[in-house]
Amino acid sequence: MKYFGTDGIRGRVGEPPITVDFILKLGWAAGTMLAERSADRCTVVIGKDTRISGYLFESALEAGLSAAGVDVLLLGPMPTPAIAHLTRSLGGAAGIVISASHNAYEDNGIKFFSGEGLKLDDDLQRAIESALDRPLEQVAPHRLGRAARVDDAVGRYIEYCKGTVTWGTRFEGLKIVLDCANGATYRIAPEVFRELGAEVVAIHNRPDGLNINERCGSTDPASLAESVRAESADLGIAFDGDGDRVVLVDHDGRLIDGDQILYLLATARHAAGQLIGGVVGTVMTNLGLEEAFARLQVPFERSRVGDRYVHEMLARKGWVLGGESSGHILCLDRASTGCGIVSALQVVEVIAAGRQSLAALVSGMHKYPQVMINVPVRGDARRVVDQDPAVLEAVREAEARLAGKGRVILRPSGTEPVVRVTVEGRDKDEVGRLADELAEVVAGAIPS
Repeated sequence: MKYFGTDGIRGRVGEPPITVDFILKLGWAAGTMLAERSADRCTVVIGKDTRISGYLFESALEAGLSAAGVDVLLLGPMPTPAIAHLTRSLGGAAGIVISASHNAYEDNGIKFFSGEGLKLDDDLQRAIESALDRPLEQVAPHRLGRAARVDDAVGRYIEYCKGTVTWGTRFEGLKIVLDCANGATYRIAPEVFRELGAEVVAIHNRPDGLNINERCGSTDPASLAESVRAESADLGIAFDGDGDRVVLVDHDGRLIDGDQILYLLATARHAAGQLIGGVVGTVMTNLGLEEAFARLQVPFERSRVGDRYVHEMLARKGWVLGGESSGHILCLDRASTGCGIVSALQVVEVIAAGRQSLAALVSGMHKYPQVMINVPVRGDARRVVDQDPAVLEAVREAEARLAGKGRVILRPSGTEPVVRVTVEGRDKDEVGRLADELAEVVAGAIPS
C-alpha cells in the first residue's frame, strides 16, 4: 500500500504524508468509506497521545470526518488500547489513534481500529487509499457530522483495566515505580495501580507536548531502574508513549523485556492449568524463550514482526497469549489488543498471588545474548536483504560460524528506513563481532 505501513501511517510532522492537509483528506476519505459501508449514520472515535502536534491533527481529522457526514467522539489523550476498547464500547464504526508510539515528539502518525477494537482490515485500508485520490466532496450542510467530547473516558478505562485482574485481587504491600514516558498513560496507569492497593511512585508523568519518550519509557528504562533502587521498590513498570508496550525492571533494576514477560505469564497460567493452547512470539523472540517452553512442553510459534501478525496467528490457532520482545503483549482473554497497563496488571497479579519476586519468576528462562544494529537504507531494502549476493553470502558464513547454536535475522523495518541486523548466540563476544561484520556488508550493499 502507498501510505499504510505495518502500524498505520507514520512520519515526521510537516513532511508528507504527516501534514495537516493530508490528514484532513485522510479523515474525509476514511469517513467516506465508512459511511458507504454503513446503513445508518456512523460515528468515529478519536484519541491521541501527548504530542503537541496531536492538537493539530485532531482538528484536521475532525474536519475531514465531518465533511464526509460522520459524527466524531473526542477522547483526548488516551492510551492506544483504551481507544480500541472505547471504540467498541461506545459503538463507533471505527477508532482513530493519533500517535507515533515510541518515537520522539517530532514524529506523529495515524492508525485505525475497526468497530470491534481490532486493527483495520487491509481491504478497508486499500479503499481509504483509493478515496484519497478522489477530489474532496463535502456533504450537504444538513448532513455534516457533529463532534462531542467524552468527558468520562479516563474513568471508563480505569474501571476496565481494574476489571482484568481476578476479582478480589489486591496489591497491598507492593511498592511499584511507574514510568509513564510523559505519554498517554500518565493519568490512568498510576490511578489503576493505586486503586488496587499498591504504593505507587510515578515518574515521567508530566507531559508538556515535547517530552514524550524523551530519555524515559520502555525504550529507555535507565531512569526507572535508578528510581526502583532509590525507592527500594519491589519492581518498576515502563510504558511507551502511547501505552501499548510495557517493559519491567526487578527490585535490583534489571530489565525484564517482553520475552520474559511472556515466559512469566505463560508459566503461571500453565502451572494453574489456565493456559489456552500455546504462545505466539515473532522471528525476533529470543531463542531462550523457545527453549524454555520446549522444556515445559508449551507449544510455541513464531509470526512476522508486528503485533497485528501475532494477533492473526493467535486468532488462527485459537490461542490467547503472545507478543514481542519490545513489550507488545497480547492477552486476548483480557483485551482485544495489546495494552501495557493490562499486561503489567497480569504480571503484578502473579507476583501478588505467590509473593515471589519478579526476578525469581523469570529465573527459569535463560536469554541468549542478542545484538541488533540498525543500518540506514535508501531505496529497496527488501532487495538488499533477499537478493544481494554479498549479503546472502555473509549471512551463510555467519550461520556457519554459529553452528546451529544461534540465529541471524535481517529484516527491513516497517516503521523506519533501516534494515535491522540481528545476531543471537551463546557467546556474547562472537555475537557482537558477527553483527558488526554483517552490518558493514549490508551498508556496503545499499546504493549511494
